[in-house]
Amino acid sequence: MTLSTPLLAAAPLLAGLIGPALLGAAPGPQQADRSAVVPAHTARRSDIVEHVAARTAADQRRVLDYWTPERMAKALPIGLLGVVTDGGLLGGLTGRAGVRTTPDLTGRQADLTVPRKLMGSHQLTAARPDSSTIGSRWVTGGLVAKTTGRVFLTLAGADFVCSASTVKSANRDVVVTAGHCVKDGAGEWAANWTFVPGYRMGGGHPYGQYTARRMFVAGPWSRSGDDNHDVGMVALATSGGRHVADVVGTQEIVFNPARGGQAFGFGYPADPPYDGDHLVYCAGRLKDDPYGQTRDQGLGCDMTAGSSGGPWMTRFDPATGKGVIMSLSSFKYSDDRRTMYGPYFGDAARALFNTAERA
Repeated sequence: MTLSTPLLAAAPLLAGLIGPALLGAAPGPQQADRSAVVPAHTARRSDIVEHVAARTAADQRRVLDYWTPERMAKALPIGLLGVVTDGGLLGGLTGRAGVRTTPDLTGRQADLTVPRKLMGSHQLTAARPDSSTIGSRWVTGGLVAKTTGRVFLTLAGADFVCSASTVKSANRDVVVTAGHCVKDGAGEWAANWTFVPGYRMGGGHPYGQYTARRMFVAGPWSRSGDDNHDVGMVALATSGGRHVADVVGTQEIVFNPARGGQAFGFGYPADPPYDGDHLVYCAGRLKDDPYGQTRDQGLGCDMTAGSSGGPWMTRFDPATGKGVIMSLSSFKYSDDRRTMYGPYFGDAARALFNTAERA
């Protein structure tokens, strides 16, 4: 895959956020990876890399204690990883901000300077769900308001936020998010990983906080940050002795779906003009990657960094908040800030899920 550039934030924003977010950001102990080495022709189905996270009760308590309301408030959108650290995927050229530079017609990477994102048509409130919107606050409630949540994690010594959703699974513990919200491509795994379903403004966690037990990504993501495989599955620990599915419910998930069609995308965007305190949604028709750089599909959406990993659903019912997850927020191209792209859930994503639900 071609290299990606980070979603650049204005200097005043970084000056006010970088310092506080780094204070006390200790990654905690890292465990060894477990990966399956398979022939190339079978990699799509069985090439999965696993990381053991907070395995013991003591580990889980340490992670929960780490995330004070102050740390949650200061955590940065994962898109700033390549900006606030010297590392990051491929020497800091990480697309985990959600912005890829636009390839030219020959397929080579264009040398572009990514401008500050300008938002001119977002809506922060909506009286009722719309079937077409590039960004509105979700005020209808329903199941999606409980199953979608914020993710808090530490990577490269700094604290970050993403989005994720519960999915129906055999162990009642699985959430799906972006691969870059779990592992920095060929770089390190995230630490202090915690899911807060139904997150409320000011650090509220009405349904508990769930630490990661085991994390899973596809081999192509782990080795090279392949955007086709920007998917992470996480098996959570219980909270108060209860599985996350038993507390908030779950959404269905589908693999190898028909391409195109209508979709609703959800997340907690945290880069301006959003603040990460509200669930936001986009809705519209899906389209293929116009540059042919990935198998991803695009959705009209002005959500910013922090929404990474938020679920995209087909067959979504706005009245109940139920749907079927078929993708998630992954990246944008630098010449089109109003379209988000999400990976196609094929055989590799199915294998990832099958492994996670048995964890």
